[in-house]
Amino acid sequence: MTLAEMQFQVPDLRLASAEIFMLLMACLILVGDLLAKDQKRTLTFVATQLTLIGTAVITFASSSGDTAYTFSNMYVGDLMADLLKLLLYLTVIVILFYSRGYILERPQMARGEYYSLALFATLGMMVMISASHLVTVYIGLELLSLSLYAMVAMNRDSVPATEAAMKYFVLGALASGLLLYGMSMIYGATGTLEIQAIAERLYLGQFDKGILVFGLVFLVAGLAFKLGVVPFHMWIPDVYHGAPTAVTLFIATAPKLAAFAMVMRLLVNGLIVVSHDWQQMLIILSVLSMAIGNIAAIAQTNLKRMLAYSAISHMGFMLLGIVTGVVGGDARFALNAYSSAMFYVITYVLTSAGTFGMILLLARGGLESDELDDFKGLNKRSPWFAGVMMMMMFSMAGIPFFVGFFAKFSVLQAVVAAGYLWLAIVAVAFSLVGCFYYLRVVKIMYFDQPANMSPIEAPLDMKILMSANGLAVALLGIFPQVLMSLCAFSLLRSL
Repeated sequence: MTLAEMQFQVPDLRLASAEIFMLLMACLILVGDLLAKDQKRTLTFVATQLTLIGTAVITFASSSGDTAYTFSNMYVGDLMADLLKLLLYLTVIVILFYSRGYILERPQMARGEYYSLALFATLGMMVMISASHLVTVYIGLELLSLSLYAMVAMNRDSVPATEAAMKYFVLGALASGLLLYGMSMIYGATGTLEIQAIAERLYLGQFDKGILVFGLVFLVAGLAFKLGVVPFHMWIPDVYHGAPTAVTLFIATAPKLAAFAMVMRLLVNGLIVVSHDWQQMLIILSVLSMAIGNIAAIAQTNLKRMLAYSAISHMGFMLLGIVTGVVGGDARFALNAYSSAMFYVITYVLTSAGTFGMILLLARGGLESDELDDFKGLNKRSPWFAGVMMMMMFSMAGIPFFVGFFAKFSVLQAVVAAGYLWLAIVAVAFSLVGCFYYLRVVKIMYFDQPANMSPIEAPLDMKILMSANGLAVALLGIFPQVLMSLCAFSLLRSL
């Protein structure tokens, strides 16, 4: 028996059972759809939703609450991963329900490939969330990215969609190159690709400081692109605007959960010893994102572009929580800061899903309804849906007592506790700027005259889901403690 055979350990497949099930079902649905005769792809849609529910059951059943590694320490199962994955499945289920009517009205998109690509993208995000090795992070990221490029370009008759896909692909390839180069530099500085081993060698001082910081710059640049923060934000407005709205909904929500996990794995789990170096970079990215995102959003007349710049500012705000975890080598505030950032991401995804769901709801007859003028007088056409949209806008603006207010408040609390008072003042100032364009949407819905007085018709499942989404935003604003405690507990058991 050779030395390599003696050292080989059989991986614990139970830990990755959810990913294995997802992969098998995605392949099965992809092949099975070729035999489907139904133009509406009802069976494919149902199979996709059942796959997501089944994966959620497996994740929940296989969760022990302890941190465990498998595949030669390339994969980690912990409570943070389990919570984010469960929220990821729920998000994708909601996205597919919201998108169903929109897709059926567009023959180019009413194909089984949309559902298969959504599952492969979800699998990529699952791998990113549980990655404990630089190679695993990259594999998950590329699986997600390649699926999204194809989804953006699915409506081949649309020139804006094709253009958006090309821009996304080219800039995404550049960002992947930056990330890979940064990872190679970190490998050169520490001699390992395992995230835990990198942290240990940094703690023991077994690394080359110059090469490490050089690699860190490229690593943060790659992460910044995936988060969509300034100055690596140039793809977001064009992709949000050009992509079919159903795909924009997907890009705007689920990947944010995986991006947060990637930041936590790489910067907090792996590179916490050099936190002073990456914190300075993140502060600059955060302030620039809040400034440019909020100011540029004011000038937009297209709602998808406005929400794109809004997303840039929100991700900048979320970074404040990551920045204030460790101050001067003191980790006393770490749990509070990181859990506030996690809470912020989750609530942003919830609110963003409802907002884009409303745009999809109004997009009927094959037409897009993504201009601000399309929401004129919405209250006269449907008071209930106007109320739901108003709750989404109030939450994003951070108005009490919606969940967005408590998300911002918890992050600001962590920033002030860490001693960055000036940063909290800057964040509040730009949040006030952001209130303008959110409240403008409310003003248009309630005080402008509608161009079309026809009532809004929606399927029962869409009505129930949209109402539940709006009520979740309101109820989590009144009772945020449950989700906040869940975030804190999962991070306490995982970090």
